[in-house]
Amino acid sequence: MDKENNISSYNHSISLLERKNLVITGVKKIDNFDNSQFILETIMGYLIVKGEGLELIKLDTLQGNVTIKGLVNSINYMDENAKKNKEESILNRLFK
Repeated sequence: MDKENNISSYNHSISLLERKNLVITGVKKIDNFDNSQFILETIMGYLIVKGEGLELIKLDTLQGNVTIKGLVNSINYMDENAKKNKEESILNRLFK
């Protein structure tokens, strides 16, 4: 069984405790992250987590689980078109 099929067989959930500890299941991959933003691809679409002092505490690629610590300000899902538009606008800014 390959990793992609294994992850997609799990449920997707988000658990946030006191805006400081975030556990996300059903994560396929982490596209980008720093101390203020995480962009994750989940089985339910792209997820953006914004906050302050964000740290990746645990990454379980076999189970698709991610644990993030720090002050969470927002959690948003992004559709595929928005991600493509964001990538295109970054490229446009770079090559202007």
